[in-house]
Amino acid sequence: MEERRFDPYQFIGFVLIAMILTWMLYVNQPEEVAIPPATPENTEAAVDAVETLAVPLNDSLQKINLQSTFGIFSNWMTDQGAVVQKIENQDLYLEVNPKGGLLNLVRLKNYTDYLDQPLELIKEGNNVFNIQFVTKDGRRLNTKDFYFTPRLSTDNRKQILSLRANIGTNQYLEFVYAIDADDFLVDFSVQSSGIASLLDSSEPALLTWETDAYRNSKSIDYEGRYTELTYGYEGDKIDYLSLSGTDEESPEEVRWVSFRQHFFSAILIPEQPLAQVKVSSKSLTEDESLNEVFTKKFGLEIPLVYDSGEFKSNFEYYFGITDYKTLKSYDRDLESSIPLGWGIFGWLNRFVFLPLFGFLSAFLPHGIAIILMTVIVRLAMSPVTYKSYVSQIKMKVLRPEIEELNKKYKDNAVKRQQETMSLYNRAGANPMAGCIPALLQLPVFYALFTFFPVAFELRKKSFLWADDLSSYDSVLDLGFSIPFYGDHVSLFPILASIAIFFYTQMTTGQQAMPQQPGMPNMKVVMYLMPLMMLFFFNNYASGLSLYYFVSNLLTIFLMLVIKNYIINDDKIHAKIEENKKKPRKAGGFSARLQKAMEEAEKQKKGRSRK
Repeated sequence: MEERRFDPYQFIGFVLIAMILTWMLYVNQPEEVAIPPATPENTEAAVDAVETLAVPLNDSLQKINLQSTFGIFSNWMTDQGAVVQKIENQDLYLEVNPKGGLLNLVRLKNYTDYLDQPLELIKEGNNVFNIQFVTKDGRRLNTKDFYFTPRLSTDNRKQILSLRANIGTNQYLEFVYAIDADDFLVDFSVQSSGIASLLDSSEPALLTWETDAYRNSKSIDYEGRYTELTYGYEGDKIDYLSLSGTDEESPEEVRWVSFRQHFFSAILIPEQPLAQVKVSSKSLTEDESLNEVFTKKFGLEIPLVYDSGEFKSNFEYYFGITDYKTLKSYDRDLESSIPLGWGIFGWLNRFVFLPLFGFLSAFLPHGIAIILMTVIVRLAMSPVTYKSYVSQIKMKVLRPEIEELNKKYKDNAVKRQQETMSLYNRAGANPMAGCIPALLQLPVFYALFTFFPVAFELRKKSFLWADDLSSYDSVLDLGFSIPFYGDHVSLFPILASIAIFFYTQMTTGQQAMPQQPGMPNMKVVMYLMPLMMLFFFNNYASGLSLYYFVSNLLTIFLMLVIKNYIINDDKIHAKIEENKKKPRKAGGFSARLQKAMEEAEKQKKGRSRK
């Protein structure tokens, strides 16, 4: 929390106000003197006396209708030796400031940041919490300016901190924080009592919560990609704000709002869905050189509807880890705030990779668990790899004949395509057979791409030279930054890129890739892939790069086994020659394709005659 500077004029002003209030209490004693009825004249004199103090008063005090509420509200504004209150359990340590009832500090006791410092979601003034309400004469009051009287108690295993701003007899505002002995949840309630006569109930009280999300990882840019505001609304829907720039939404029937900081979250959960809220997010990492502390600025506004002129709302805060299993245990759909992918990708992560990796990492080091999971995945996909490789061999065998057809019909594209399709049909080969296995592997590829960056289990787990599998594995700090690459060299992406290069050589070497006029050289494009990966993954989680390195090594190994011990090129060639001799009628798609091409050729010739 920012230190408040001592202002002597403000101090003198508060002393004078205290003297005036003391005198007013003294003269208002019934056994000493009769109290004259309030008149405009003596009220104006009191106002003039305050104004002549020439000291800055709290904004809320300046906005109060002094004729009716000066004596009542004055105790809200006075710091009567307020002491920061502390409550904690096995998981959380909280500090609450009686001024505003504000959370000054939220520390996760069992975790540290990338500098091995205590991990604190809220500290040093990065958190703003306020409730603003309107009086009947149009004045706006803010709870952040009030001083609350704290009272700490225990109920069974719960610690309960009550903070009350007493206005008068049976008139108060109250915040209540409560935590169990071992939980990431904090119960929070806010209520008013007896102040209906002072407030304008036509304007709802407005609860505002704003937080600047602290950096907790080595790469602030990478962490910023997975730090976002997410909310659940309208039954089972989930949505999120933009990861870059500034974004704002006003969803309805909101079940929870999550300020997710990659591996840690601050989530507000109302007791009942909120009719409407306003959420906002602003990226603070667009210029990393100017900001090395915060990733995002999150904002939330909630209208608190009055009931008979009063308001009462119950919430829960979740301050804890962004771990799928932990969030799911609360049975509030909070785990949906983790971006595991949509559709089949999310399904694979939730029901296959999360349970599998959780099982393996329970008894193996996390790096070994990644390798073993990769082996299991590649073995499961080996039939697809086999079919893909057989297709490549067939295309390699047919390459000389395809080249002959290209030369023979170089001036007639339609005829060339017809003869090529006829050759494929007679030989029993399908040029698309190599693409289908790749498409089948795509869901697994993308699911794991989304899994590793958000796997909390990898955080601060080391393997070989990588000290944190959830972050990059720097083996050399450059001392300067290369655009799109970074200021360090990560080794796992280099190894993965080398493996991809050799895999690409093996696959392209089996395929006929003729150069078409006006088309890019596909071999050059495919060789660019390892280079692109080298740059793209330099700042990514080393666990993901380790997976790609091992996965490509295993794929190369499987292809070598298939080539040398399973597939016989001569037998495949003989089979193709045998198929060519058999009469074969063009089937559905081939027949339709050839007919369409013939029709297109006829139309082309018809236009040329005209």
